[in-house]
Amino acid sequence: MKNASLAGRPTVILPYSKVKETILECLKKEGYVAKFERKTQKDHPVLEVELSYTDERPKITEAERVSKQSKRVYIKVKDIHSVRGGTGILVLSTPKGILSGKDAWREKVGGEALFKLW
Repeated sequence: MKNASLAGRPTVILPYSKVKETILECLKKEGYVAKFERKTQKDHPVLEVELSYTDERPKITEAERVSKQSKRVYIKVKDIHSVRGGTGILVLSTPKGILSGKDAWREKVGGEALFKLW
């Protein structure tokens, strides 16, 4: 998604998974994705994502993966801070589902930090 937005593409197609769909719901709520739709392509489910732009500048300019398979990073509620001075978003996998850092802080839950986006 980062590469597609920097290249100026209006949409990107991703292989479908339930986790990707919930992450996209979180990104749509925060305004990083305009809309997304589940479709079928060559008998396989895919997600077609329409990216958000502001004045022809992409909303997604950089992404940083926090947790990896080799090293999981868990964050407590008190350790959730803003990303890039409030211009970015932290996405967490919590017991209440996949939430942004702001929503997780509001819900008073911590969890595994998946990635940062700005």
